[in-house]
Amino acid sequence: MKIFLKKFGNILISRQSGREALAAFQTQLSALDESENLEFDFEGVSTFSPSWGDEFLTPLIKQYGSRLVLVNTKNLSVKATLELLEQINKIPFNIK
Repeated sequence: MKIFLKKFGNILISRQSGREALAAFQTQLSALDESENLEFDFEGVSTFSPSWGDEFLTPLIKQYGSRLVLVNTKNLSVKATLELLEQINKIPFNIK
């Protein structure tokens, strides 16, 4: 399953908005097959804050582990936030 994060906006900031995005996304997870990867594409995201990422990605990486795949992460804001979340949670992201 591939999800373009820009559908939540190109500026992803605040814990509240990250929580709301995850809650809205939860219904789509029921369609995910057990062997299928959950791929998030950061194309079009200009700002990605640690607070939004922590509320949205951290629960998903804990649940799906290496099946959670991140693509188009070259944006400096995205890259810095992902590195910080990896350090804080001590869980590496599967970045392609």
